[in-house]
Amino acid sequence: MSNKTTTSGAPNPFQNRIWHRIYERVGQYWKALGLAIFFMALAAATQPTLAVAMKPLLDEGLDGAKPDYVWQIPLAIVTLITLRGICSFFSDYLLAWVANNMLLGLRSDMFEKLLSLPDSEFKKGDSGRLLNRFTVDAGNITSTATSVMTVLVRESLVVIALLGVLFYMSWQLALIIVVIMPTSIFVTRIFMKRLRRINRETIGTNAELTHVVSEGINAQRVIKLFDGYKFERDRFKTVNASLRRHQMRTAIADSALRPIAQIIIAIAVALAIAVALKEANTGVLTVGSFAAFMAALAQIFDPIKRLTNVVAGMQRMLASAESVFTLIDQPGEDQNKGHNFVAPVRGHVRFQHVSHRFSNAEIDTLEDVSFELMPGRVVALVGRSGSGKTTLANMLARFVEPNAGAVTIDGEDIRDVSLVNLRANLSLVSQDVVLFDASIAVNVGYGALHDVNESQIKDALKAANLLSFVEALPEGLQTQVGENATRLSGGQRQRLAIARALIKNAPILILDEATSALDNDSERQVQASLETLMKGRTTLVIAHRLSTVQNADMIIVMDHGRILEMGNHQTLIARDGTYSALYKMQFN
Repeated sequence: MSNKTTTSGAPNPFQNRIWHRIYERVGQYWKALGLAIFFMALAAATQPTLAVAMKPLLDEGLDGAKPDYVWQIPLAIVTLITLRGICSFFSDYLLAWVANNMLLGLRSDMFEKLLSLPDSEFKKGDSGRLLNRFTVDAGNITSTATSVMTVLVRESLVVIALLGVLFYMSWQLALIIVVIMPTSIFVTRIFMKRLRRINRETIGTNAELTHVVSEGINAQRVIKLFDGYKFERDRFKTVNASLRRHQMRTAIADSALRPIAQIIIAIAVALAIAVALKEANTGVLTVGSFAAFMAALAQIFDPIKRLTNVVAGMQRMLASAESVFTLIDQPGEDQNKGHNFVAPVRGHVRFQHVSHRFSNAEIDTLEDVSFELMPGRVVALVGRSGSGKTTLANMLARFVEPNAGAVTIDGEDIRDVSLVNLRANLSLVSQDVVLFDASIAVNVGYGALHDVNESQIKDALKAANLLSFVEALPEGLQTQVGENATRLSGGQRQRLAIARALIKNAPILILDEATSALDNDSERQVQASLETLMKGRTTLVIAHRLSTVQNADMIIVMDHGRILEMGNHQTLIARDGTYSALYKMQFN
């Protein structure tokens, strides 16, 4: 994350924009906020009155001049404290309501952006930072924004009111306090810059810690089987220690700020007391006035300290806000840009002189690739890993955009078709099946394209050769599959994904290594389900096992992003080229 702060004391435009965006969101709830500020003002107004009450109590109450003060002043104090408690409760409740609604809106906007991010963003391996933005950064913004507002409003009002009491009792003494205050503000500004930088580094390390822990959870079997305990412990220890260092630097800066500010204030208090004692001895101040002044001065110390302490929270909030708004401001895919297909899609797909190179790559992943898939036919892509097969399949769904050439469906360039309409006409079954931690029924009928009933779900499961298994389960269709579908076998997961594709009933199907991770028996069952799924659909198959593509209408052999051979199984075997060599290698 770039450092957007300035080194001079001049206002930082970037920081000002962040402040504006934070309080623009807070301002959406201005009615509740205004009511909260009103209650805060009432609570703040009760504080100086306790100091003011000291003057009549000492000057006229203790000497018996006004005997009614015996019950009036204690009653007034109890009333004021009760009023302050009621006002504090309502202000805290309203601010919590504002904070939680703001957090709701922030996380909703973040998740909407997350769903619209292009596929390339998820390949950066930044999942720890993404999760950290949702769990830590968003919470930091809302909780700190309202607490900062509470402190700034309530404590500022208290300080102003107490300063009014001080000036009323003795303007000479109050002037001493006011003159020394700018020194405290100057010291605070110096610490603010350091805290802002440290908090930005802490957020980055927090994200790294989340990433390491997440990998430890997801890879726990590999860690155990390959004895990766030491490696993982050392990796976690390094990140954890780095996070501790950042937090200690924050604690040092935060802890040093408070005593320095307190020392400055203590000097002001000491000077004020010295002058007050001198004036009291000369009769300028009465005992009651002096006591009221000292009571107000004693009370002003805590709100000033809280105003000073809020600096650290403000810097954490700004660093978190920078992280959150960076996500929200990222350009996402425009799902509705473009038109819909003018007619129902038949599935005539053409790749026309397509080339592609990933950013920061030195060579092309694809180079001048051309072929077509006729409606209802099966085309298989085979070749070594890294030959560009998956990149071609990803182009069809526009997860990857070609640097040159075009991909058309029924004669229309897919870049001119809206993403929603394009992807509505595609289905995918891959080796890495993605299922959600929900019921079998939810996973089969997943998505907004269909409002499916139980009968349709059962028909799809039957076609995928999975219905008998599901019906034998105690909860049937409502059986929860667990996180990453851990309660199902590999073959069952694949067939569940096939049932989902059957429900969608898209005219174009992509099969990406759909059976490569299965044993022979599971592969036979899944292959039978795939044959049902492929009927009447244009199908693009990516496969390493050549046994699964022998019946394809056309087989395309790729290597280093180029097409080496094209033809059906018998033709390519007879040609005795690359395909024939691969086939012999696998079966011999």
